[in-house]
Amino acid sequence: MNDKKQPGIDPKSKPRLLSIWRFSLYSFLISTLSSCAAYPRLLNTPVDPAGRSLNSPAADLSPSISGRYIVFVSEREQRQDIYLYDQQNQRTIALPGLNALDTIAETPSVSTDGRYIVFAGNRQGRSGIFIYDRETRQLRNLTENLNATVRNPTLSANGSTVAFEANLNGQWDILVYNRDGQPLDLPTPVR
Repeated sequence: MNDKKQPGIDPKSKPRLLSIWRFSLYSFLISTLSSCAAYPRLLNTPVDPAGRSLNSPAADLSPSISGRYIVFVSEREQRQDIYLYDQQNQRTIALPGLNALDTIAETPSVSTDGRYIVFAGNRQGRSGIFIYDRETRQLRNLTENLNATVRNPTLSANGSTVAFEANLNGQWDILVYNRDGQPLDLPTPVR
């Protein structure tokens, strides 16, 4: 038998070393992330009964953040409308031509500059992916010619590309379109 001690860590000190390692990692992450602009922080925005702020007494759903903008769905007008909140100026931004009485809006996404907003909408029982251009005040259905149920759109940071789920053949697939409504031909990996 070999009675020599093996080099390494004493098993009795492992819990203490693990605790020190966890604390060091935690301290490092806190110091690193606290200086990061994207680190989660509490926005101190009071509830505005008139609905002009980020928070309201109504149901506020599906928030999405990009840059200084937060886009979300709210039932402030007794229907599901899209709202855009500017964190820098701490106010909601008017979106003329976006919200329609006959459309139920959900899962919005916004470009970093706040110009483009994409969302899933249900209009007259048919789902669609809609894109709104704040500069031109135009709303378009990107999936008007797609015979499928669609949901959960997301917008690229620059607003040029939209990815969403579509149920084309009895299964949910991810489709990628440009903001003009043209499908992008993405390469398929070789297996």
